[in-house]
Amino acid sequence: MAKSLHSPIEQYVIDVVKKKRIEKGYSQKELAYLLEKSIGFIGDIENPNYRAKYNLNHINELAKVFDCSPRDFLPEVPL
Repeated sequence: MAKSLHSPIEQYVIDVVKKKRIEKGYSQKELAYLLEKSIGFIGDIENPNYRAKYNLNHINELAKVFDCSPRDFLPEVPL
């Protein structure tokens, strides 16, 4: 398995978003559309071989899409 190019906190956020995406039944393409991003945006982020990651603006928009708090994407304690 390839080593992730993401830090532990970045990977945590990616994993939470992916879990929420799957629970809602959104494809990567559908979530990218809801965020007004390119078709491959989510796939690039979820691929451990790419450096793409979510930033605070993305997390804020994701909270709107998933009707939750931006805090829901972060761990309770530092990693």
